[in-house]
Amino acid sequence: MAVKMRLKRMGQKKAPFYRIVVADSRSPRDGRFIEEVGYYDPNLEPSVIKFNEEAAKKWLATGAQPTETVGKLLKIAGIQ
Repeated sequence: MAVKMRLKRMGQKKAPFYRIVVADSRSPRDGRFIEEVGYYDPNLEPSVIKFNEEAAKKWLATGAQPTETVGKLLKIAGIQ
């Protein structure tokens, strides 16, 4: 089972915010996930990025692959 860290879209139409989740790569974007490890709100100024650092590091250590966007968010948060 390939595990990915990716964004799950939430919020209203034209006002999205995202939860950062760990999910099986075969599940749909907003479908089942294993664990929520943070959130990202691009609507606020400045953008809000929050991670549960312990959970994120644990999943990265066990082989979860972050998507390109989540990788950038991890770098901004200083985790990766």
